[in-house]
Parts: sequence; C-alpha cells; structure tokens
Amino acid sequence: MNKMVAYCGIVCSQCPGFLATQKDDDAARKKVAEAWSKQFNMPVKPEDVNCDGCAADGERIVGYANICKIRKCAREKQLENCAYCDEYACERLTKWFGAVPQARTTLEEIRKSL
Repeated sequence: MNKMVAYCGIVCSQCPGFLATQKDDDAARKKVAEAWSKQFNMPVKPEDVNCDGCAADGERIVGYANICKIRKCAREKQLENCAYCDEYACERLTKWFGAVPQARTTLEEIRKSL
C-alpha cells in the first residue's frame, strides 16, 4: 500500500481507523473508537470508524472529517495536503499539531521535498 497522507498530516495508510476499514474488522473498529474517545475527549462509536482517508473521493470518511475545518480549507484550496499551502502552518493546523505532533513531522518532511 502506498503512503497516503491526510490534509492535516496524519498518515492514513498507518492509521488504525483506516486499517480497520480496509480490513472490514469490527473488533478493530471497536478498539479504535475506545482509544480515540480517550485521546480526543469526545465520544466515538465503532460505526464512526469507517474511513478511506479524508482526501478520498468516497463517502467513507471518519465522522469528524465532515466538519473538520482543516479538511474543508485544504479541499477549497485544492491542495494535496497542508504541506503544499502558502499559509503553512496556520493557527488551526498548529493547534492540531498540539494533539497530534507526528502530523507536523510528516508535513515538514513533505515540505522539505517541495
């Protein structure tokens, strides 16, 4: 599987939610929902863990992606991900890095290759 990077820098192809979806594994979805509920301090149900990556053109994206402002902005700007943005790293993205620091590392690596 090729490396797939979300707009915000999460490596989708390594994300447990993405992997659970690709394997159609309900037990894995349940584990992911429990972990994300704790990590993000918000309720996540196993049925919410159904994602082909937020940049995918299908309907299977994690529920939060539907309201994600980072995703909305990047899609409006028609970016592959935020590493390609002239306004990198905006305040919204910087706040996200506080919760998911590895996302910054991923985007910084992409920016170095541009």
